[in-house]
Amino acid sequence: MIPRGVIKNEKRNSVERLYLMSNNFASRYGRLFFGVPCRIQIAPPRSFGQPYGFWLGLFLVFFSFSSFAEVPSDPNVILINHVRLVNQKGKAEDQTVNILIINKHLDTVTKEDIPPEKADLFLDARNGVLVGFLDIGKPCNFLILDQDPKENFEVLLDTKRHVVLALHQGEIVKNNLIREVLQGPAPSKHPKKGLWFAYMPPPVALPVFYQKADKWNQFENDYFSSTFLGVLALDRQFWLSQDDQSKQQVGDLKDSEGGEIRGLRFGAVGMIKFENPWIYTISGTTNTFDKGFESDEDDSFSLLDWRLDIPLEWDMTLAVGKQKEPISMERNMGLIYLPWQERSAVNDAMLPSRNIGAVLSGGALEERMSWALGMFNDWLDSGQSYNESDTQFISRVTGLAYLSEDETRLVHLGLGARYSDAKEGLRYFARPEFNPSPIFVDTGTFDADNSMTYNLEAAWRSGPLWISGEYILNDVDSSSAGDPTFKGYQVSASYILTGEMRPYNKRSGVFSPVPVSKSVNKEGWGALELATRFSSLDLTDGGVDGGQMDIYSLGLNWWLTRTASFGINYRHIEQDHFDTEGSSDGLVTRLTLILE
Repeated sequence: MIPRGVIKNEKRNSVERLYLMSNNFASRYGRLFFGVPCRIQIAPPRSFGQPYGFWLGLFLVFFSFSSFAEVPSDPNVILINHVRLVNQKGKAEDQTVNILIINKHLDTVTKEDIPPEKADLFLDARNGVLVGFLDIGKPCNFLILDQDPKENFEVLLDTKRHVVLALHQGEIVKNNLIREVLQGPAPSKHPKKGLWFAYMPPPVALPVFYQKADKWNQFENDYFSSTFLGVLALDRQFWLSQDDQSKQQVGDLKDSEGGEIRGLRFGAVGMIKFENPWIYTISGTTNTFDKGFESDEDDSFSLLDWRLDIPLEWDMTLAVGKQKEPISMERNMGLIYLPWQERSAVNDAMLPSRNIGAVLSGGALEERMSWALGMFNDWLDSGQSYNESDTQFISRVTGLAYLSEDETRLVHLGLGARYSDAKEGLRYFARPEFNPSPIFVDTGTFDADNSMTYNLEAAWRSGPLWISGEYILNDVDSSSAGDPTFKGYQVSASYILTGEMRPYNKRSGVFSPVPVSKSVNKEGWGALELATRFSSLDLTDGGVDGGQMDIYSLGLNWWLTRTASFGINYRHIEQDHFDTEGSSDGLVTRLTLILE
């Protein structure tokens, strides 16, 4: 956005305004395109009273006025199609959008088609590159170039030639597009939808803020780049009811009622700038978000992630370090972006949070399928030698059994397997999907020769509706425990009331966070998601009596912006343990703040 004071006199002629815009954008947005500070200075015209300045000014005035002479007088609604937004990560991450301007203010940035008849003036940017800020609800200040400055640096030095459209405070200063396209493109028979899917919805603003090229929490030089991240989650637990049988099983739940810092995580994600860049992740945490069946967890500070992702041939990636094991969609999605404040009891009981190892992953069938293979051993965290610690081998394959042409409807299927040599013994336990609560079901630690875990997953998405389920079976080879088999499953559904649609990541076979089409600080309502889930866990078999638990859940999440949310979860828990059947009801609220 052009700072206040750059153009002090609103009555300056078009030559001076165009020069000031060009010089300001070129000098300030070198970082946006090239990732490093660029001090570009476009030589200003001499004083307009001098002969050289007079002729140059006269030529530019004639050129500028001839460019926008055909623009309808004071168009109230301007539609600009096929505008390219560049991404520092590479051309593959660029996005092509349509821009709607109403009364000089930016109204919508969307991937969806907007009918040309809605506009007083319709322009086709022909994949021109936008330089500037897109700030919903504010006057428009940007340029559109006919070439990508990342590919041809000289376009920033010759704006007279390469600027095809320029807007200052919502007014068109230069326009070379109006003479080229006077009508909209023919609509596709099955247009690919963006992030919104509801009955005749309005277009959706992108969840990507294209307005800050140099944020305070970013660092970059010729060799590295880093973005510092942080997450804070605050919980308040309420127990609504508990019968006497439940009190016999787990004690008085009122003792665990109260508030807590559910999680505090901070770290960095960045790039090592080789020809094929390597990506690194490091984060520390207290009250860790992701808890699996590890019995030695506590709430002290720990390194949650330290991972290096290395690109290989044939579009494969090798990830080395402490990371999630490649099994289960629910486990591999970030907890704060799930419809639920906690993962299902069966997932937490049978699958670990993090482990130390290596994962080789890739895709197939034109990204309709993904696969991953991993080997892990937690000897660095367990304090034991490598040979004394458990070793695991994990695999997962996912695929899109169905994908509609507009990509709003899909069917996801997945299969995972996990082998452990169980050298440290085994223990499976779970809380009732509330973190500040006692353990409800628990096998205790027992010796085993090995265990084999199987995971089946399926999901169906149709616009804002998402239904998913997972089944987990754990077959344990333990003669002392009677070779038990533990199992459980969860089925959940969520519906985004404000119409957004969760994107699907084909490479990793998971769904992405809810995109916020218009946040509360952009005069919108944010995103509202209603969710329900049923989960069942059975840890009683063979010689092990760990208990059984069924949980019915209902939740509401309100994403005010993409970095702030408030949620509330209700659960009804039924427990069968120690030959007693008990029930309880609880409620938890959560406030989540994200720095990115």
